[in-house]
Amino acid sequence: MAEKILIIEDEEKLARFIELELRHEGYLVDKVADGRAGLEAAERGDYDVLLLDVMLPGMSGMELLRRLRRTKQVPVIMVTARDAVIDKVTGLDMGADDYITKPFEIEELLARIRVALRKRAPASLPGAGLLTSGHLALDPARHTVAYAGEEIQLTSREFDLLQALMENRSLVLRREQLLSKVWGYDYMGETNVVDVYIRYLRAKIDDRFGTKYIHTVRGVGYVFRDAEA
Repeated sequence: MAEKILIIEDEEKLARFIELELRHEGYLVDKVADGRAGLEAAERGDYDVLLLDVMLPGMSGMELLRRLRRTKQVPVIMVTARDAVIDKVTGLDMGADDYITKPFEIEELLARIRVALRKRAPASLPGAGLLTSGHLALDPARHTVAYAGEEIQLTSREFDLLQALMENRSLVLRREQLLSKVWGYDYMGETNVVDVYIRYLRAKIDDRFGTKYIHTVRGVGYVFRDAEA
């Protein structure tokens, strides 16, 4: 079954260009040009990836993303002309999975979409493949993480990174290995993105609950170890 992609972009020519390219690649595509209409479509539809512009009429892309993350964890790729670091960080903090700056080559966008699609959790029975460590539990089927029964809200990328670390507990993973496992072999961004997302995970788990799961091995990478009681 073809994957469904929602384009939320108010530049009609760009939106139409992306739509035609995606349809040529075999994707099912819908597009809207307004933030409020985009949020309604994203919440109502069963999409595999969202392409979301930041500057939208009716509601900004950042606000749309913030509201969407209350109910859905569909992969979101921010598409914008704003390339300042603070804009990228804000988008990632709000729950975006990736970020691409205009102007861009369509081949780059297609590659990022393929990565996002590969990282979607496969359908399986709840509890299948459950990963636990002390009070921490990650359920790949439900795509949830909880500590002592309290759910932890993670973006799709944060979830994938934590899963990769937990599946390889006690093994030191190099940044390049984590990039390949989580972002995909054709990821074209900066390698320090791993460090950024490690900080996000530590803030949401280690710092929040006073534990120490994620350890840095200087000059090598990162390792997940069971927290001491």
